[in-house]
Amino acid sequence: MDPFSSISEELAEIDGQITDILRALSNGFQKLEKIKDSNRRSRQLEELTEKMRDCKRLIKEFDREVKNMERINDPNTSRMLNEKKQSMIKELNSYVALKKQYASNLDNKKIDLFDGPAEDLGEQNVLLASAMTNQQLIDNGNQMMDETDQAIERSKKVVHETINVGTETAQALKAQTEQMSRIVNELDSIHFSIKKASKLVREIGRQVIF
Repeated sequence: MDPFSSISEELAEIDGQITDILRALSNGFQKLEKIKDSNRRSRQLEELTEKMRDCKRLIKEFDREVKNMERINDPNTSRMLNEKKQSMIKELNSYVALKKQYASNLDNKKIDLFDGPAEDLGEQNVLLASAMTNQQLIDNGNQMMDETDQAIERSKKVVHETINVGTETAQALKAQTEQMSRIVNELDSIHFSIKKASKLVREIGRQVIF
């Protein structure tokens, strides 16, 4: 039985959705390892970015539900819920860091997904959670999610730019291929005309001789 069901059915449902998305992110990044084509990799990164956005939104919903229940929950339950939330944020941030790595490799340039030391906040928050009050945990968690949201937005922009470059390159190659095809057709036509003219000249020459 889901441990959150006894606390709140809504919390249990949100937790289940977050768990499903985090599992999908794990599988998605494993799949990304095997993709060699840059355009396919860009599309996969964009899909993973959308999943991260959904996960962040659900974590915020989880946090709001926890805050609404603070007055009726006992201290142990509140602590357990906040630790669960911090664990979710830490795991989401690990995927954001992976996204940074793959996007950087894809575009051959560094992408700052976090500002300053924010890259390690997920781990730091978990390590310091026991020393924080509930309100500090909530405030810190909200800050983390806002930074993650900004990072995902920047990553999404990079992915779109990469896809646009790939599309423009493909269109240019297609146009060049079509141009070469037209040239070949024109050469064939010229060659045919020359052969026909040569044949006609030979026939005229024979008529003159006879």
